[in-house]
Amino acid sequence: MQVYKFGGASIANPVQMQQLVPIIQSAETPLIIVLSAYGKTTNALEAIALACKSHEVEEAKKLAKQLEQAHIDYALQLLSTDNYDVVFPHLNALFTELEWAIDDFNHQDFDYSYDQIVCIGELLSSRIFAAYLNQLQLSTTWIDARDLIRTDTTFRDAKVDWKQTEKQVLELCMPAMQNTIVLTQGFIGATSDNASVTLGREGSDYTAAILASILNASAVSIWKDVEGLLNADPKQFKATQKIELISYSEVIEMAFYGAQVIHPKTIKPLQNKNIPLHVKCFLNPELKGTTIQNDVLQIQYPPIIVLKKEQVLLQVTTRDFSFITEDNLSKLYQVFHQLRIKINLIQNAAISFIACIDHKEDQIEAIIAALETDYKISRNENAHLLTIRHYDNSIIDELTKDTVCLLQQKTRSTIQLVLQAV
Repeated sequence: MQVYKFGGASIANPVQMQQLVPIIQSAETPLIIVLSAYGKTTNALEAIALACKSHEVEEAKKLAKQLEQAHIDYALQLLSTDNYDVVFPHLNALFTELEWAIDDFNHQDFDYSYDQIVCIGELLSSRIFAAYLNQLQLSTTWIDARDLIRTDTTFRDAKVDWKQTEKQVLELCMPAMQNTIVLTQGFIGATSDNASVTLGREGSDYTAAILASILNASAVSIWKDVEGLLNADPKQFKATQKIELISYSEVIEMAFYGAQVIHPKTIKPLQNKNIPLHVKCFLNPELKGTTIQNDVLQIQYPPIIVLKKEQVLLQVTTRDFSFITEDNLSKLYQVFHQLRIKINLIQNAAISFIACIDHKEDQIEAIIAALETDYKISRNENAHLLTIRHYDNSIIDELTKDTVCLLQQKTRSTIQLVLQAV
């Protein structure tokens, strides 16, 4: 069996959803499809959550109505009257769920309320797609991912309970996939008391990997709007190169450093079961794409470039001139962990600790408040973090011109630089 994951760009409008049908028709069976919310739906739902957070309930409800109408219009362009009448009660139930989440917004636990709102996008798009596939006589069973993926209560970045998830996946998916396509949602799951959770942004890839691992899939295919895995983001760099074959270890390094092509959690369950991952182009399915698999020997990779913008470099210095050794490091790591602040690059000296983090002002204020009693904190803003694997001096020179380097770390295979424009 295979797992196909289609992202939001692949179903950005009804025409593009229709264009996925030949891909599905030509797939080997059994087939599980993991679907994202279409287009910018997740961003729209985030705007609703933020309006609720700001006590702008009427604005939140206005945005929800706009999103509801957009999905109704989307469905009406695809479905016959009879099929629309069948699916509308399911869509309406989800619109009602969104309305409840707005009315019950918990200002003391934003992450919880965020997940109750944001999870609706994948559920809506997958209901429409399942109805459309069934209309085309492609027998499809829709399954709510919240009945499959069991997690803890770390809202917005939930940790999977693998034992319970395996039980639920086998119970629900195995019977259905004998006779039909199984269609479910990426990015979402549920706690033991059925609260909705999300697995982190771009978590749909991770959902596909979870299902593939549990069901021992022969392969996972992630369908994107690029011809395969590129050595750099084409939106940021002009001369990119496609990589046709790459190892799990190389891709997980890319993900760790911030590349957005593959979700960082996706690789482990696939590597553990030796399941290849294909990155394919839904705009041109005949293209070869990229295959990610176990260690690939004698492959000469091009320079692999990852650029993270909107970074802040924090320097934390002990006020009493005590050394930054195990005791202080343990304390500092604990504070960053408790505040759920990811450190993108770290370095320490005798009495100072330097961390490069995403520029999120609320997190920066929180870390300063937590540390300022014992530490003096300075910051460099408007920075970006450049990572180059398989670098040479010419590519470093090219990518760092017209910048000043605030921090550099270098190994034989990887260089990382925190830069500011001159």
